[in-house]
Amino acid sequence: MKKPILIGIAGGTGSGKSTVAREIFRSFPSEKICIIMQDSYYKDQSNLSFEDRIRTNYDHPNAFDTELLISHLKDLLDGRKIEKPIYDFTVHNRKAEVEIVEPREIIILEGILILDDKALRDMMDVRIYVDTDADLRILRRLVRDIRDRGRTMESVIEQYLTVVRPMHLQFIEPTKRYADLIIPEGGKNKVAIDVLVAKVRQHLG
Repeated sequence: MKKPILIGIAGGTGSGKSTVAREIFRSFPSEKICIIMQDSYYKDQSNLSFEDRIRTNYDHPNAFDTELLISHLKDLLDGRKIEKPIYDFTVHNRKAEVEIVEPREIIILEGILILDDKALRDMMDVRIYVDTDADLRILRRLVRDIRDRGRTMESVIEQYLTVVRPMHLQFIEPTKRYADLIIPEGGKNKVAIDVLVAKVRQHLG
């Protein structure tokens, strides 16, 4: 197998990163491509009480086990399978079980802060930033966190105003300058996704 291509897809919460990743994923046979989500690499917090885990700032770079993520990406790029953590957002901690991920020709890495770390950035062949208006992003986060993560509307709004928005402005938005390609409106931008898919096909030969 030739050296895999690593595509990084960054952007704020609710920007449409996952939609872009899924659209690219659907364009290739499943045995050729995999998606790694930065969310899976939140640090293990078994040493903290549930109350303390709730208070963790999950939009800060320090919330992630970036060292483990980099190690796993190196393994995949070298043709070795990994044991990817599984994060349970209802209890704010990793599950005991892991997911086996086999190496693939195309690796998509998706997450809010994947462009923040230089070592991580330097591993990527293509760096993408999905740029979506803040009002649309908070509405998407509100729906997702209530539907999928067991949150209340009040808790999502409070978290957004006190943590998510300030962290976005301080850490996430500035990483836009590292992107090779900025995609407005995320998964609805079919032209940008088609260009990406063509680039990956060219790499695969």
